[in-house]
Amino acid sequence: MTLWSAVLAASAICIALKTLGYLVPPRVLEAPRPARIADLLTVALLAALVAVQTLGVGQAIVVDARIPAVLVAAGLLVLRAPFLVVVVAAALVAALLRLWGWAA
Repeated sequence: MTLWSAVLAASAICIALKTLGYLVPPRVLEAPRPARIADLLTVALLAALVAVQTLGVGQAIVVDARIPAVLVAAGLLVLRAPFLVVVVAAALVAALLRLWGWAA
């Protein structure tokens, strides 16, 4: 199987799943349990994405300046700091740690 045939097959599967989603009756989706699962699933996927982007480089797990930067960002978000302040502070922490040679 070539790369393009895999991309086309994945695209066809995605279109089929989306089409099947439109066939589900609205009363099923409006029930409390599916709504709660969808909410929790969104948070879990976002947390997994953050973890992979923070710790992963290729197939390896790497501990570097991104971890303290994410911790600073999380702390500022808990304190309800403005988003721009959170981003700048996290970038500054990562840049300073890399400048000092810690976890390049």
